[in-house]
Order: sequence, then C-alpha cells, then structure tokens
Amino acid sequence: MTYFISDLHFGHRNILRFDCRPFSTIEEHDEYLINQWNDTVGTDDDVWILGDISWYSALKTVNILKRLNGKKHLCIGNHDHKLVKSAAFQQQFVEIVDYKEISFGDGTGVVLCHYPIPCYNKHFYNWYHLYGHVHATFEWTMIEDFQNQMREQHQKKSQMYNVGCMMKYMNYRPRTLEEILKANA
Repeated sequence: MTYFISDLHFGHRNILRFDCRPFSTIEEHDEYLINQWNDTVGTDDDVWILGDISWYSALKTVNILKRLNGKKHLCIGNHDHKLVKSAAFQQQFVEIVDYKEISFGDGTGVVLCHYPIPCYNKHFYNWYHLYGHVHATFEWTMIEDFQNQMREQHQKKSQMYNVGCMMKYMNYRPRTLEEILKANA
C-alpha cells in the first residue's frame, strides 16, 4: 500500500494552538501520531510525507522516524531544510525530493508537493494533486475557492487534496489515495 500525509510537526508546541490540535502537551501529540501511523502502516508499505516533519533536532527526529513503520519518502517542506542537511536524517528515506509525479499507468497519476499548486501538471487530465503547508487556514480556503471556481466557470474538476494530518478526514494518520478521495467525495 501507498500512504500520504503532511505537516506532522513533531515537537512543535505552537502547532497545538495554531491548528487547534486536541492534545494537552506536545509529547502526547507526538505519541498519538506515532501510534496512529503504526496502527495504519505496515513494514512494507510506502508513505509519502509531504513536508514539515519535525521541529526537533535531526537526532531526535531520526529517533522518531525509526519508530515509524514503512518505507518513507519525503517531499521537502519549508520547515525541513535544516533536517535534510543531516546524513542520518537522509538515511531514513527511500527518496527526498521537492516535487514528485507518480503515473498510475492508466493515464492518471498524482502530483506530490508540500505546497498547493492550483495549476498543477495534468490537472485537466484526471490527475490528482496532494499537498500540505496551508493547514486549515485562510490559504486552504483560497485553494478551495479556486477549485470551486474551476468547477463553476470551466466545468473542470480540480482534484487537489490537503493531506495535512490535522484535516478531519486525515485524523492524524497516513491515508491511501482511495481513502482521501472517498472522504472528499
């Protein structure tokens, strides 16, 4: 299986308030995310993390990553740049990229990036775009407004989905593309 998630923000105390994450402490938050992950992801599964993994040091982040099941792939987020300089951090991933396109071989595929891209490649050709970064803020609302405008004015469905862990349909756990689509149908 292949899973997707973004904006884990391990160790980021302010994210609890910013996202209204329902945890008393960052330690409770971090353990909950680890448990949700491992209850979902098997050892042979692939997980695409679309950025903003951790505010901890590289060493502490590596220790968390070692506790997470699966083969991890990273699309770098704006809070990951210091971490990716660490060789020990890099070794936790199958690949580390800024942007990724994955074709499903049937004319469809998915564009992965930490940042939302309203006019992503192949957006008129039944491709999907998974992103994070904007959390559940006014920026996310702007992206949703753009998608509504595409549907109303151009009869085209823009298939962009925010996979930030705090989104209600993500519930702090990695999700398959099928789960993400079903939750947003």
